Amino acid sequence: QVQFVESGGGLVQPGGSLRLSCAVSGLTSDYYFTTWFRQAPGKEREGLSCISSDREATHYADSVKERFTISRDNASNTVYLQMNSLKPEDTAVYYCATTHARSYYCLYEYDYWGQGTQVTVSS
Repeated sequence: QVQFVESGGGLVQPGGSLRLSCAVSGLTSDYYFTTWFRQAPGKEREGLSCISSDREATHYADSVKERFTISRDNASNTVYLQMNSLKPEDTAVYYCATTHARSYYCLYEYDYWGQGTQVTVSS
């Protein structure tokens, strides 16, 4: 049983910032990636960023690599997504997921994910 506790979403103005948090428990694998992906109504899932459990590897989608930063606190098993310079097109439900996919495939292939947290960017 894998559990996710996701938080940090909300309403923010264009150009603002948010930090999403994801605490994962119940995963017994020694090596895996944690991924943030999002889905807007009527659109396909979009992988944003992923980080390895040992913090040695990170990957970013081209659309967010200059604005978003992923990090991990191993002491608390929590992964963060710092989102800066937010745009209205960033509005979506943001999900935290785990995956055994390697390299940049972690952006597209997921094994488990949480309930998501809503991010709305509007003035």
